[in-house]
Amino acid sequence: PSVLNDTIKDNNFYIFAIKNYTMIEKIKNNPKLKRIVLWLISSEKDPKPRLWVKLFVNPFFHHKGKGTLFRKRHARHDLFPWHKFDVGNDTVIEDYTLLNNGAGDLIIGKDAFIGIGTVIIGPVKIADKVLMGQRVFIAGFNHNYNDINLNYKESGLTIKEVTIGRESFLGTNSIVVAGVSIGEHVHIGAGSVVTKDIPSYTIAAGNPAKVIKRYD
Repeated sequence: PSVLNDTIKDNNFYIFAIKNYTMIEKIKNNPKLKRIVLWLISSEKDPKPRLWVKLFVNPFFHHKGKGTLFRKRHARHDLFPWHKFDVGNDTVIEDYTLLNNGAGDLIIGKDAFIGIGTVIIGPVKIADKVLMGQRVFIAGFNHNYNDINLNYKESGLTIKEVTIGRESFLGTNSIVVAGVSIGEHVHIGAGSVVTKDIPSYTIAAGNPAKVIKRYD
């Protein structure tokens, strides 16, 4: 009976996923319907999810692990249902943080620590046991400036995922730009600006950040 129940649950999940995918494709392919749905989810002048989306939609699409602690004093978590937001078990996200998955998935592993005042804008993938100091800034996109006659709202985005390997540490006020990959067991010095990939088992610091020590 337990195997049968599991099979039924799996089948129901796949049916739900297929129907959900079909509905999303219909919305994407209908400009008028797309505008209406986007307006229902978020105001154009205030691009954050409406309260009803946070309460009744996001819980079906986002995952927060057991023992995860969100300190929400003056925090702003602009999380939309069209991209993933997944946080592993026993992770701590401190006060005054800004989290945003509007441009891409935001994945945070288990037993991680996100320091006070940190800003993370997807697409960003953070592995297990990553630690961040205060006011770290990570963004998975940049505004385009190919046409100087357009302002930043009209110029579009270049989206490139940021990845941070397990058990790495990002010091206070460090910045990680779009497209950068930081390996495992990396220490990024405070105030560093990471513009290029950093290999595993290294210490990097400076603006732009450079490897200053390697471990065998």
